[in-house]
Amino acid sequence: MSELSCDIGIGGMTCASCVTRVERAIAKLPGVQSVSVNLATESARVQWATSQAEEDAQTQQARLRRAVRDAGYEPLAAEHLENKPEGAWAGFMPVAVGLMLSAPLVLPMLGDALGQHWMLPALWQFLLATPVQFVLGARFYKAGWHALLAGSGNMDLLVALGTTAGWALSVWLWLNAPMGAMVNLYFEGSAVVITLVLLGKWLEARAKRQTTDAIRALHALRPAQARVITLDGEVDIPIEELLVGDRLVVLPGERFAADGVVLEGETQVDEAMLTGEPLPVHKTVEARVTGGSINGEGRVVVRVSATGTATVLANIIRLVEDAQAAKAPIQRLVDQVSAVFVPVVLVLALATLLAWWFTWHSVEVSLIHCVAVLVIACPCALGLATPAAIMAGTGVAAKHGILIKDAQALEVAHQVNTVAFDKTGTLTLGQPQLLSVLLAEEGATSLPLTALTQDAKHWLGVAASLQSASEHPLAHAVVQAAKTQGLGITSPQDAKAVVGSGSEGKVNGQQILLGSVRWMNELAVPLGALHRQVELLQAQGATVSVLAQRTNTGIQAIAVLAFGDQPKPGAKAALTTLRARGLRLAMISGDNMGAAQAMAARLGLMPNEVYADVMPGDKAALVRSLQHSPNGTPHVVAFVGDGINDAPALAAADVGLAMANLNAEGQRGGADVAMQAAGITLMRGDVALVAGALDISARTVAKIRQNLFWAFAYNAAGIPLAAMGYLSPVVAGAAMALSSVSVMTNALLLKRWKP
Repeated sequence: MSELSCDIGIGGMTCASCVTRVERAIAKLPGVQSVSVNLATESARVQWATSQAEEDAQTQQARLRRAVRDAGYEPLAAEHLENKPEGAWAGFMPVAVGLMLSAPLVLPMLGDALGQHWMLPALWQFLLATPVQFVLGARFYKAGWHALLAGSGNMDLLVALGTTAGWALSVWLWLNAPMGAMVNLYFEGSAVVITLVLLGKWLEARAKRQTTDAIRALHALRPAQARVITLDGEVDIPIEELLVGDRLVVLPGERFAADGVVLEGETQVDEAMLTGEPLPVHKTVEARVTGGSINGEGRVVVRVSATGTATVLANIIRLVEDAQAAKAPIQRLVDQVSAVFVPVVLVLALATLLAWWFTWHSVEVSLIHCVAVLVIACPCALGLATPAAIMAGTGVAAKHGILIKDAQALEVAHQVNTVAFDKTGTLTLGQPQLLSVLLAEEGATSLPLTALTQDAKHWLGVAASLQSASEHPLAHAVVQAAKTQGLGITSPQDAKAVVGSGSEGKVNGQQILLGSVRWMNELAVPLGALHRQVELLQAQGATVSVLAQRTNTGIQAIAVLAFGDQPKPGAKAALTTLRARGLRLAMISGDNMGAAQAMAARLGLMPNEVYADVMPGDKAALVRSLQHSPNGTPHVVAFVGDGINDAPALAAADVGLAMANLNAEGQRGGADVAMQAAGITLMRGDVALVAGALDISARTVAKIRQNLFWAFAYNAAGIPLAAMGYLSPVVAGAAMALSSVSVMTNALLLKRWKP
C-alpha cells in the first residue's frame, strides 16, 4: 500500500460553498485520504492510498476529474496557473457588454436625481435587461442548477434566484399593467446586479493573477533549451531531454538550464530569484551552480548533476505550491460556516419576503427586499479571505529567500516567543580553520601551521587521510590544512563516523581515532601533558579535537588539533533585533562550554542562553525542554539549523527554520533537510531572515484576520440592512462585489513587504 498525491485545476468555483461542495464530492471517491480545495488558486490537492501505483493513479485521476465535472465544475490541467495571463483586460468583454446594456437602464435613476424624467418604455427595458439576465447571467444558472442537483447552494444560486425574481416581477408588472399606465419596473436592478457581480469577479480574477506572480516568476526561470556538447559539437536541445552527466555551455547573460558543477571557466552568478541575495556569487571550477540562476560575464562549461523535479528550482517551486495549496488551520472555521451559509441565507430571504408581506406591504416590495438579501449575502469574500493572504504572503516571502513549506508553519510562526539556534553554520560561518597542532611527544607545545615540525606534519597528514572520508566541517578544515602544507593524503580503510563524537579508521595500517575531548574521556584515553593545553585552548574559545592511536596496549593520545570559527556577518545585529522583539534566545552547541561561551560573547548572547556539549541526538530533547518553562507556561519554540543532524530538532520545534547556506562553492548545506523536516527554509545563510520569517508570518496572519473580519462584517451588517429595506438590490450587488475586491486588494498589500 502506497500513498499518492495529485493536483488538479478546477474552473467555475465562485465562493466558499463551492469549495465545500467540491471537497465533499472528491472525498467520496474510494481510497481518498485527504483533499484540500483552494479557491484562490482554483485547484485541489488530493492524496489517496493505492496498492497498484501506476494503474490506480491513472484510474484515480480519471475518477477525480469525473467527480469534479459531476459536481458542476470544470476539471483543468494542474499547470493552468503556469499559463501567462493574456493581459490586464483579459476576460473583460462580458463586463463591457453588461455595462453598455445596463447603462440606459440606470440613466433614468440619475435623471430623477436631476429632476428629469428619462424613463424608457417597458419594451426597451425588457430588450436591454433580458440578454444580461439570460446570456451574460447564464453562468449563474448553470452553476446554481448543479448546486441544487448536489443538494447544496452557492453564490451562483443566490444571484440566479435574486435576479430572476427581480426580472420576473418586472415582467409580471409590465404584462398586467393597464394600457398606457406608467408602472415602476425593476429590470435595472437585475441587470445591474449581474453586471456588478461580473465586474467584481473580473477584478477578483485580475487580483488572483497577481497573487500567483511568485509561481509564474519561478516557472519563468527555467529556460526552454540548453546548449549541450555532443560528438557533433554544440547542439541546442529542449531541457526536458537533459540527462545527468551532460555537458552544457552557458554563455554570458544566459540562465543555467539545470543544476550542475563547473568544469571550465570562471564567472559571477546572479542567484537573486533563488536566494534573495542581491550580490552575484563568484563561481570557479568545481563550484556548484543552480538551474534558473543567471550567468555573469564568463563563458562556462557545466556538467549536469540534477534535472527535472530533482533540481533546487523544482524543489523551491514545489515548496511554494505546497504552501499556497494548503489550508491554514483557521480556514477550518470558514469551511464549517460556509457549509451551512447558503441554506441559512435562503431561509432568511424567505423570512424577509414573508415578514414584509405579512405586514401589509405589496408583493413587489416584499420581493425586492428578499432579492436584496439574496444578493448581498453571497459568500465570495469568505472563501477568498484566507487563501488570498496565504498566497500573497508566501509569494513575497519566496521572493526574498524565505520558503514557507505549509500554511500551518506560517500561522504558528507569529506566535513564537523562543528562538533556539544551532551554533556551527547557523550563527557562525561553519567554515572552521585549523589553527594549531599540539603533539604530546613535544611537550604539548602549541605549533601554528606555519611552524610545524616534521612529526607534526606527519600526524596532520594521517589526520587528513582519516578525515578525507568525512563531510564534517572540521574534517574539511583538516584536509584543507594538509593540502596547504603540501602533504600527501591517502584513502582510509574501514573508516566510520561516530555520530556527534568523531571518526575512526585505518591509515597506513594504523588504527586512528580523531574526535572530541568528550569522546576521548568516554574512552578513558589519558591526555597527560595535553590536558592543560586543552583547557587553555577551550577557555580561549577554540574547538578542540584529539588525535589518538589504538594499539594492543590501549588508546594513546598523540596530538590535539585546535580549530577556530567566525561569527556570521550581521549575526550579532540580527540577534539583537530578535531580542528587541521580546523573544527569548538560545544557542545550542556540541562544543565544550568554554568554546561555546566564548562564541556567545562575540555574538552578544548571555551565559544563560548557551547550551553546550549537546549531542546531535539530544538537540530534539533540548528543544522540547525549551517548550516548557519551570512555572509550567508553554513556550512556542522555533529552532534554526543548517545540517542533517539538525533534522530531529527541526521536526521537534513548533516551527523549524533550516538555512540552506548557498555559499560561494554553491553547496546547499541544509537544503535537503529543509525540504524534509523544517516548516520554513531560509535560502541563504543570513540570520536576519529569521526575523523576516517571523515578521511575514505575523503580517500574513494579520491580513487573514482582517479579511475574515471584513468578510463576516459585510454579511453581518448587510443582511439585516437588506432585510429591513435599507438596501436596494443594486446597492446590495455593489456591496457584495466590493467585499470580494476589498479582500483581494487587502491581501495584495503584502506584496510590498520587505524583510
